[in-house]
Amino acid sequence: MEVANRYVTIKTHIHGAPAESNFEVQAETVALAIRPGSNDIIVRHLYASIDPYQINRMKSHSPSQKAAATASGINPGEAISAPGVAKVVVSGDPEFEKDDLVTGFISWAEYSTVRAGDVRKLDPMGFPLTYHLGILGLGGLTAYAGFFKLCKPMKGEKVFVSSACGSVGNIVGQYAKLHDCYVVGSAGSNDKVALLKEKLGFDDAFNYKEETDYKSALKRYFPDGIDIYFDNVGAEMLEAAVANMNHFGRIAACGIISEYTADGSRAAPSMLDVIYKRIKIQGFLGTDYLDLHSEFCSTTCDYLHRDKIRVLEDISDGLDSIPSAFVGMFRGDNVGKKVVKIAEE
Repeated sequence: MEVANRYVTIKTHIHGAPAESNFEVQAETVALAIRPGSNDIIVRHLYASIDPYQINRMKSHSPSQKAAATASGINPGEAISAPGVAKVVVSGDPEFEKDDLVTGFISWAEYSTVRAGDVRKLDPMGFPLTYHLGILGLGGLTAYAGFFKLCKPMKGEKVFVSSACGSVGNIVGQYAKLHDCYVVGSAGSNDKVALLKEKLGFDDAFNYKEETDYKSALKRYFPDGIDIYFDNVGAEMLEAAVANMNHFGRIAACGIISEYTADGSRAAPSMLDVIYKRIKIQGFLGTDYLDLHSEFCSTTCDYLHRDKIRVLEDISDGLDSIPSAFVGMFRGDNVGKKVVKIAEE
């Protein structure tokens, strides 16, 4: 049996801010059959994750492309691999059966053929499938590992989270509140600021677009200094956070979305502050901490069952919506985890 498989690709390499015109939907005919002796699996995609870091894969070159397999470059015309949730259609591996749910790196497409080792069986555990791309997926693990393992918070410490309405930042802030920390977040609109304070329980929040001096802004919100900064944006916000850090402060460098599309914007924190305050700055990837998955999942599921943590999702419908969903992230359109529904469950 053959089917038409539609997939999203880039027309040319992207430099600067992405536009919907950079993308196109192509189609190919694929056979729903596995070669004899192969342990490959053919899956039908249900949900795809949309993440800002993917822009670096779409450039003709980026240092990140050589740093991790999941960040490898994408050539025009190729399907774009991304985390997703799918259902097995045909399996050459005895561990997987037809209609099994799986999660892992699939692609922005309707179907794909994957190796058994690239996906794992998914037990929804009574939660929506989309949770396994966000709060129970790599984004949640990134938040958990970055906050608890890198920053090693102590109760009562003062925590600043940038891009706090994003897929990772909102979870970090909620973990911090559950750990009895004082938490302030930055976001790009007054509606998001209200959401952080009224729905997610942040102690305070501010609209960074209304601030002309980030250093002064952080001094207002942290008159006694910042102990932990979870950085999702880089550039001037990182500089301001370092200027306001306490001695032995910790910074988890998770993302630099302000620099992904701007050639001239680069973080330049005061190294005198870093040295004399003995500030720790560590970059990391969520995939560095896959060994924590069981601990992270158990803790977060417990919070969810006890309604101690809120889930922020932004779900678009249909493969054709992927370009607009991706571009919208760089305008700050999304609230929480951005996911595209590709097919009915």
